[in-house]
Amino acid sequence: MNSAKNASNPAKLTPNLGLKHRNSFGLDSTAELAYEITSADQLPALIQELEDKKLAWRVLGGGSNVILPESLPGATLLINISGQELVKSDDAYSWLEVGAGVNWHELVSWTLERNLPGFENLALIPGTVGAAPIQNIGAYGVEVGEYIDSIEAFDSAAHAFVTLPQEACQFAYRDSYFKQNPNRFIVTKVVFKIPKAWQARLQYADLARQFTESNYNPSAKQIFDAVCTIRSKKLPNPALIGNAGSFFQNPIVGNQQYEQLIKEFPNLVSYPDASGTRKLAAGWLIDQCGFKGKRIGRVGVYEKQALVLVNHGGGTSTDILGLAKNIQEEVLGKFGVQLEIEPNIL
Repeated sequence: MNSAKNASNPAKLTPNLGLKHRNSFGLDSTAELAYEITSADQLPALIQELEDKKLAWRVLGGGSNVILPESLPGATLLINISGQELVKSDDAYSWLEVGAGVNWHELVSWTLERNLPGFENLALIPGTVGAAPIQNIGAYGVEVGEYIDSIEAFDSAAHAFVTLPQEACQFAYRDSYFKQNPNRFIVTKVVFKIPKAWQARLQYADLARQFTESNYNPSAKQIFDAVCTIRSKKLPNPALIGNAGSFFQNPIVGNQQYEQLIKEFPNLVSYPDASGTRKLAAGWLIDQCGFKGKRIGRVGVYEKQALVLVNHGGGTSTDILGLAKNIQEEVLGKFGVQLEIEPNIL
């Protein structure tokens, strides 16, 4: 992949660009100045220009994990850096370099086609490779941070490209150093380190149920197919109904609070987490408060999965955030648990 850092290839500018088809919620939003970033070398001069003009800016990847307002003043950087290649391999690991604009699910498929298993539990998660580490995307017991060797990004504070090794990324549940420092780093490339020793990871019941006792040692491709099946049944297609996938994080509580909750709610759905904590199923909590399938004006909660908020058409960020606040208040009142919104609010 080309890592030259010069300004000979300026980013394409489109004024007043409509973003309805660039965000999975299908929200009507207009970017005052939209710049398409196709290579890392476009960033230094562009960021300097925006700062000189005192223009606000933000990054937009695949638009699958954001809530957009009706208007985005200043500059919106559309990350479309492509390319993926196997750059190194030894007896234990394979290293992949991937551009930040590559579609995540397409990368998962690409790795399996080349016999590089590991990402299969993360199939069908929408969005781009560059956005994946910011949120530390995860599903069915796997988080992307486990497989990241390093990340190349433009540091707008230092006006320089930096390479952050995995330990510097501070990955945690749906969190990272990048998320903790918003609008500072622009991820341009991710280097993945994939172990060659592989085994199926089926600790989540929904996934394990896809396999019978006679086939409880499935291949990575079989797990990939099973995850796609589960997600397709649970989650609406954004092309048909606007959504951002899971809208709330699964809350983590201490064992003492968990024991109190399980006494009062014996059917409470939870999963083991780190020592001394449990991860609660946010969708179950929301469902118990009566929101599953509920519609309020132009937005609502998906009828098949209470963790998903949807835009039935014409909804705004205000509509969605109002519904989210209502859900948070009801869950807090009933269970004493605070739900955190997962998508980024721009």
